[in-house]
Amino acid sequence: MLSTSFRLALRNLARNRNRTLVAMLTVGGGVVAFLLAGGFINWVFADMREATIRSQLGHIQIVRPGYFEKGIADPYSFLLPGQSKEEEALRNTTEIATITPRLAFSGLASFGDITVGFSGEGIDPLRERPISTRITIKDGQDLQSLEETSAILGEGLARTLGVKPGDSIVLLGTTANGSANAIEVTVAGTFFTIYKEYDDTALRLPIPLARKLMRVDGATSWVALLERTESTQSTIESIRPKLPAEVFQIIPWTELADFYNKVVVLFSKQVDVVKIIIGLIIILTISNTQTMSVLERTTEIGTSLAIGLRGSDVLRLFLLEGALIGIVGGLLGIGLGYVLGEIISAIGIPMPPPPGMARGYTGQILISTSLVVDALILSLSTTLLASIMPAWKASRMNIVDALRCNQ
Repeated sequence: MLSTSFRLALRNLARNRNRTLVAMLTVGGGVVAFLLAGGFINWVFADMREATIRSQLGHIQIVRPGYFEKGIADPYSFLLPGQSKEEEALRNTTEIATITPRLAFSGLASFGDITVGFSGEGIDPLRERPISTRITIKDGQDLQSLEETSAILGEGLARTLGVKPGDSIVLLGTTANGSANAIEVTVAGTFFTIYKEYDDTALRLPIPLARKLMRVDGATSWVALLERTESTQSTIESIRPKLPAEVFQIIPWTELADFYNKVVVLFSKQVDVVKIIIGLIIILTISNTQTMSVLERTTEIGTSLAIGLRGSDVLRLFLLEGALIGIVGGLLGIGLGYVLGEIISAIGIPMPPPPGMARGYTGQILISTSLVVDALILSLSTTLLASIMPAWKASRMNIVDALRCNQ
């Protein structure tokens, strides 16, 4: 019975090919618009995620319990050891590509008559390099070794101080015992990331130099980079037994990326709005198409009911026609969306700097499997929804009135 209904639905759609083609193109156009909009948002999410991970956070940070709640004001009470068996155990974990210590501190930077505050990080330049691939050196060079007495400055901080690579600046900080200490360092280079606020205050120098300035031994965090971002949670579960909970706290990057999380929420709502608008357009178009089909076939429907066809069979037939329009139109839209996505990505989408960022970027289209599934569900559900009312009216027709329709 279903195969018979399927063949009848195909024949009915072929009877008015122009109208059927317009309906399918409407569905396909809606799917293309949804894929391109969603694909752009997907690319923004993916690019911002990797930029956030590879410029500041890494995939996982290991700290003392309570560090992010209380340690910002008093970091020296939450120091991790400089060398430990736990760090070595993590270094040998297969899922972890690299792990490196960081020492966070703050102080004042002076050059000539200018003195400004900075937010500093002591790092291991070699171990840090794979994690910081999205930190772009603008002028000069990156830090090369633990032994050098150099620092790299965010471009905003360098601009405020008026320094360039090769200049010497004085860093003043408050040590762990509360006394003041100062060191002189050479500006090796300036850098920028996607976050202007970070670039305006950031300073990085080798961790031995930071420990000398702060007169401490150890690190405020261990930062780990994984082979795959998707394995973050599984890696946390696998390393948790190696780190006692009362001594170490494991923080995934998602809990630290506040700006990224807010952007995801905002853009996800925008995609939902686009989906609703496209759905309404498809529903109105298909509903009009199906209504016209019912009016044109009133006598035919009455004859079918008169010879014993049940109302539920008529209902199923019109719903099947709507489903076929949704499936074919959705598949056409998906194919065209993929092609357009590749072409647009090859050309690039020039974008201005978003709020909170220093530079614009060239966007692309990233069409994921989940987005394709959503598009197909959208096309099928909206055409079925649009077909319900015309199909119900057709199934409830009075036989006598239907047979008299064209007389």
